[in-house]
Amino acid sequence: MATYIQKSNYEITQLDDELLILDMDLYTITKLNAVGGACWALLGKVQTVESLVLAIQERYRLSNEQIKSDIEFFLNDLLQCGLIQQEHG
Repeated sequence: MATYIQKSNYEITQLDDELLILDMDLYTITKLNAVGGACWALLGKVQTVESLVLAIQERYRLSNEQIKSDIEFFLNDLLQCGLIQQEHG
């Protein structure tokens, strides 16, 4: 099962309902909405897709199927941006 966690060397800025992640190595900015920000906060500790789905489902009262698809897409985006790392275990 794959696990995910934030990489280091970034700065975070809150701007209204959005979270801006400034990657200090790549000099990039990634903008997250409220749900993305909640996922990002959870990724401060090791998470699986399933643990993120359960946390977001509980917090926002959304359907499990849509959340899982959205979180998988979100994690792939964060991986491509170099903001998280993935480990297979």
